[in-house]
Amino acid sequence: MRQYHNPLYVSHGTADETEGLKQALSLARNNGAPLGVLVVCPEFPEEFPDYRKKYEESLVAQAETSIRSTKEAIKLEEDAVHVSIELISDKTPSIKIIQYVLQHGHDLLVKEAESRDGGSSGFKAIDMELLRKCPCAIWLCRPIAHSRQHIQVAVAIDPDSTEQAAEDLSKRMLELSRSLADSCSGELHIVSCWDYEFEAYLRGSVWVRASDAQIAKAVIDTKQEHRSALETLIEDSGISGSHQVYHLRGEAERRIPSFVKDKEIDILVMGTVARTGIPGFIIGNTAENIVQKLSCSLMALKPQGFVSPVKAY
Repeated sequence: MRQYHNPLYVSHGTADETEGLKQALSLARNNGAPLGVLVVCPEFPEEFPDYRKKYEESLVAQAETSIRSTKEAIKLEEDAVHVSIELISDKTPSIKIIQYVLQHGHDLLVKEAESRDGGSSGFKAIDMELLRKCPCAIWLCRPIAHSRQHIQVAVAIDPDSTEQAAEDLSKRMLELSRSLADSCSGELHIVSCWDYEFEAYLRGSVWVRASDAQIAKAVIDTKQEHRSALETLIEDSGISGSHQVYHLRGEAERRIPSFVKDKEIDILVMGTVARTGIPGFIIGNTAENIVQKLSCSLMALKPQGFVSPVKAY
């Protein structure tokens, strides 16, 4: 996957982050890129100034140990990926991380996902803040049990938007997911959801005298129009290789998490901002409801032109 040239891995420096480092180092290797590691920690108590330096040194040392052991685990030669480590401490880590990304021009942020409420799905506040406000692509990692050759990649596409930025984003997502799939199992799963939300109303309303045939035709036409738009988007993206299209009827926030679980998807690629033109526009409601039900790794992209509300300095 040769897409990113300046990836950044965010570490807390204390917990076992082997799984996240595996994915970050593998990605850097596949891109022929150096890997920056940013150790983010709470501010050390002011009451103990003499111990702050040792505290920070211990975190960097732990990160170095984790990197060495992870390289050995994935059989990565010592000089295959250049790794640099920096440490920051702050009460608002998400803001500091985004500022660091802006200051150093990182095009991808990789971080271990922190599940909401201690479960296996959803994301904690810091991850959601990064999804909402970080300008670059974000890879939130969860453990992947499969070997590289069996890792399943999926992309969630909505072809309905009339905005050019949304269409361009969908094409980038298709290109990226194709590249990811090629570096894994080779099979790409493309999922898209459609519905005709007025069907129940039309069938049950005493005010509308539409026949069953008329309603059925409206449903079929909607399905065909959505499928046609999806196929056109896939064709226009220029991707090739093995892929399957799943055209699911129903709400995306319900169908996509179920699809990910049923198909044992390891990595889902999706867009996370509803529209452009508004600095820091929050993650769309549908996207937020989807990600809070995911238990797989997430690669999240924003449209070109997205402006973070966080300033670099």
